[in-house]
Amino acid sequence: MPSDELARDTIAAVATPAGRGGIGIVRVSGPAVPRIAAGVIGSLPSARRATLARFTDARGQAIDEGIALYFPAPHSYTGEAVLELHGHGGPVVMQLLLAACVDAGARLAQPGEFTRRAFLEGRLDLAQAEAVADLIDAASQEAARSALRSLSGEFSAAVEALRRALVELRALTEAQLDFPEEELDPLHREAAAQRLARVRGALEEVLARSRQGSLLRSGVHAVLAGRPNVGKSSLLNRLAGEERAIVTAVPGTTRDALREPVHIDGVAVVLVDTAGLRASRDEVERLGMARTQYELKRADVVLAVHDLALHSDPLDDVPSNVPRVDVYNKLDLRPDFTPPPGAVAVSAKTGAGLDELRQAILRAAGWSTTGESLFLARERHLRALTAAGIHLAKAAAEQARWELFAEELRLAHEELSTITGAFSADDLLGEIFSRFCIGK
Repeated sequence: MPSDELARDTIAAVATPAGRGGIGIVRVSGPAVPRIAAGVIGSLPSARRATLARFTDARGQAIDEGIALYFPAPHSYTGEAVLELHGHGGPVVMQLLLAACVDAGARLAQPGEFTRRAFLEGRLDLAQAEAVADLIDAASQEAARSALRSLSGEFSAAVEALRRALVELRALTEAQLDFPEEELDPLHREAAAQRLARVRGALEEVLARSRQGSLLRSGVHAVLAGRPNVGKSSLLNRLAGEERAIVTAVPGTTRDALREPVHIDGVAVVLVDTAGLRASRDEVERLGMARTQYELKRADVVLAVHDLALHSDPLDDVPSNVPRVDVYNKLDLRPDFTPPPGAVAVSAKTGAGLDELRQAILRAAGWSTTGESLFLARERHLRALTAAGIHLAKAAAEQARWELFAEELRLAHEELSTITGAFSADDLLGEIFSRFCIGK
């Protein structure tokens, strides 16, 4: 259903990545599509049928030859009339074709404007619209699968089921508030309590699957920290499967943070090798250690590496609020060593213990294999689900005061509604869609 918020102008953008390619696509959406099609390719193609066409500019000069596809409203991605022009993917050709569309009556699209229109026209809800960007940006196969599930509506359906259950509970509650002169039936209180318990349980399940999916979306930032020469760089090379960091017997070789992306059980992990922590008068090494402290503060997991061949001081430089895995390296020199509970013993030289270390990284980050499909949730989704859970917990504590009970249910309902966009402020929409690529 068309939205009053939707501007009725026609937008155009190159929908394929910048650079050279075999095929490039210019996408046009809006009411002026028939006029633009007439100006650029001579006439409006048949609906949903690939049509060979010559692309021309405003002066009638040929730009390219390719395929034109027309999708009439409302059966298109945006819900408006959409024209796609598929030509050769050179950057000059694409810019000339885009300019021809603008000359014929379109304006340049803003980032995410096509998907924003799809949302405003009811083709996608807000969670599905965000899944479009997540699918494009997916850093692993598992992340892509989870994004596709969200795009197909699984996450939205789970949130909608929670909202429906809350609507029913609120209806029961409001009906009682309509008759304040009557004493509340204990059976109604018990029924409300049971319904609330079921909603809270379902919400916890959705939140758990969303937290897991959030790791797939954002990945894990794992920082290797320790004294010089404990084997941090050697561990990074082993985990990465290639020689990425310089390894020498000279202490203080690593001066800057070195990042290497890897995948562990489908989860994207960025390993960060850092300068060794020690007292030093070397100005460059001290700058390197300052960068180490910066990386430690923003880490999702810290791998505190110790040398089994030497007695090393406890690593107290690691922030206490960051999940930590103590890693005892050089197990090949002390094969009988048993690590403390929660720690891991490895050998960067032989590869012993690395599988256990990989699993320890995921556990410390909050990952667990549940066997259930995950929701590729964003931070705002997690905040809304968490806030809804808090309101439901307060409602459970306010069952003796029916008005407060009803108010907490209303607030929880509003939090859930922000996820799919049933209740969304304009500034939230602007923030979300501004992060999309142009042409999507």
